[in-house]
Amino acid sequence: MINIFTAITSLNPNIVTLRGDIAYDQNENIVAYDKSAAEAKLAELQAAETAKQEAEIAAKESALTKLTALGLTDDEIKALIG
Repeated sequence: MINIFTAITSLNPNIVTLRGDIAYDQNENIVAYDKSAAEAKLAELQAAETAKQEAEIAAKESALTKLTALGLTDDEIKALIG
């Protein structure tokens, strides 16, 4: 699941901990970050994740349609893909 911490660390890999809105590095030093940029990155990452999930669903539906067109029964298709 994509969350704000993932977005922040993708923009600043030095950040290892987030407590509230305060970010820390591995030595517990406070690290400044751009919250607006992190929120924009979060939206970008979530959109990419949604697109990936939709592509997987579309690929599965396409495969099922093609298998049906080849004459496989629903039971045979189920046996193949589980």
